[in-house]
Amino acid sequence: MSRGPSFRSLYSPVSRPLDTRRTRLVVALALVFAVQCGTGVARAQEESTAGAARHDAAEEIPQPEVAARAWALVDAPSGEYLAGEDASMRLPTASTTKIMVALVAFEEANLDEEVTVSEEAAAFANPIYSNVGLVAGDVLSVRELLMAALISSGDDATYALAEHLGDGSVEGFVEEMNREAEALGLRDTRFENPVGFDARTHYSSARDLAQMARLAMRYPEFREMVGTTYASISTRYREIPLTNTNEMLFVYPPATGVKTGTTPAAGPSLVASAAAGDESYVSVVLDAREDRFAASVRTLEHGFTAYDRADLVVEGKRYAQTDVPYRRGEKVALVAKAGVEGLVDASSNVEREVRLIEEPPASARPGTKLGEVVVKVDGERVGESPLVASRGYDEASLKERVWYTVGGLFE
Repeated sequence: MSRGPSFRSLYSPVSRPLDTRRTRLVVALALVFAVQCGTGVARAQEESTAGAARHDAAEEIPQPEVAARAWALVDAPSGEYLAGEDASMRLPTASTTKIMVALVAFEEANLDEEVTVSEEAAAFANPIYSNVGLVAGDVLSVRELLMAALISSGDDATYALAEHLGDGSVEGFVEEMNREAEALGLRDTRFENPVGFDARTHYSSARDLAQMARLAMRYPEFREMVGTTYASISTRYREIPLTNTNEMLFVYPPATGVKTGTTPAAGPSLVASAAAGDESYVSVVLDAREDRFAASVRTLEHGFTAYDRADLVVEGKRYAQTDVPYRRGEKVALVAKAGVEGLVDASSNVEREVRLIEEPPASARPGTKLGEVVVKVDGERVGESPLVASRGYDEASLKERVWYTVGGLFE
């Protein structure tokens, strides 16, 4: 039985014309972005590889205005919360729920396992649902079902996954999702179903969704899936084309993912990510009262414009010195063993707290740890680095100890 193309070929570019509706939408979005982003899509195209424009260090840039019920912007590498409104409010999540489905799948499943689509899952291949047209008896891999769920937001593919990964029980898989949320410390998140249908006890927050997305983006396969515009999967009898529902991938060059979502209660929502140079961010817009893609671009651009990733501690640089035991007036320089990076804006207050070992060892080699430097930005700890001896020293002789002690009596 043919199992369709390999993983690599599934992600090779597919050459196909945009339909008229999408062409109009892409052009409209591009115009909206150019007006609303300030720096503009053209600038993003020119600088996406070199990094976004940097802010004037003397000018603090206010956070963007976003018309949404809640939104958040976080630094993707660290998870640091940078901006937002009502970011911890519990709200419906729609299909952004599928990010957690993927997280559980990547942690627990073999992506090459084959799944036979049940009649129950195929029932979601109905115009009232978001679907990719699966039929009962279709056989696809976990990887292909994840592609259908994340790229085209297929509810039918998601239910097939949930049944398979829950050992036949969708409810059992949803409980796994909830256990994972609890393990990740997502206090404002709970799931009742795997696709994001509206339910009173199905909710998350902008901050929690941002955390889910940044953790999921650590998986190369997830990054590739959510960053793919067009792909296809194959059953025994047909090929199923997939088109990404995230319009940002078509018009905003720094975009790297992640997932759209829309239901009556959730409204138009989007978890988005972008990277340029050494910076990457995740934004979440829930129940947008404006175009969700334009709002997300503006939010991500705020990250690139307002923040810089800076070397807050430089490896090998001297940050302190300490006395050599029993050698009056002799000191050894302490240098950072590793660098510490962090995001700063024009108003950031960077503090470096040096902590030294109270009783240095009698002897030391170059690289012996004798303290640490702790870095805080605006009062929040962002990292630390060991402070090590720049040179070694030998243990003091008995004569040196006596002379040190006697000399101290006359001081």
